[in-house]
Amino acid sequence: MRRRLLLTFAALAAAALVIWAVEPLRTALSHVLHGDVDALQAQLRSLGVWGGFVVVALILAHSVIFFPAEIVNATAGLAFGFWVAFPIVMVSWVLSGLIAYWLGRIAGRPLAVRLAGEKRVATAEGLIDRSGAPALLLSRLVPFVPFSLVGYLAGAARVPLWRYTWTTFIGVMPITAAATYLGHALDNLSASDPLLWVAIGVMVLLTGLTVHSARRLKRSAR
Repeated sequence: MRRRLLLTFAALAAAALVIWAVEPLRTALSHVLHGDVDALQAQLRSLGVWGGFVVVALILAHSVIFFPAEIVNATAGLAFGFWVAFPIVMVSWVLSGLIAYWLGRIAGRPLAVRLAGEKRVATAEGLIDRSGAPALLLSRLVPFVPFSLVGYLAGAARVPLWRYTWTTFIGVMPITAAATYLGHALDNLSASDPLLWVAIGVMVLLTGLTVHSARRLKRSAR
């Protein structure tokens, strides 16, 4: 297990070097980590088609670097429009989740603890059932559980790959669609846009689900 963990961290270090060596990726990641949506949007638009590849790279990097996923989703929607951005970010999030799954499968729970900390791991474990698809779906729907952490723990627990993949796809779709559309709508906000209200409703609903789940976890921990 220790050898697997060392090999995993060596691979992660190599990936970090690649990101650091490619200037557009390094700059984009800096914008995301600082929450600078305007700068990220300007960069993506200036890159044209290559901006889409930067979005994909950022989301794949999220498998080992934690940052608010909604920043990338909303900025992609703002830069490229909903119908271009949404398929890109959806496919990218599924791929990022699969990377996290295989990292967890190879390195096990210690990797999750090293990258996310014991408290976050314990929170995620409170939502994940080794055999239940509903628990996996809930863990994807609740925004306060780090996206990649679910993958690490599902891989370490040997959750069947197909179950993990489809629950990831369905689970991240609502918040990804909502955040991407809200970003897209920022260019031309209109109170008469029904999809805007649907997106806002989804975000409010998921926020309520987060509060409810947090309270249940707190009660069960007592």
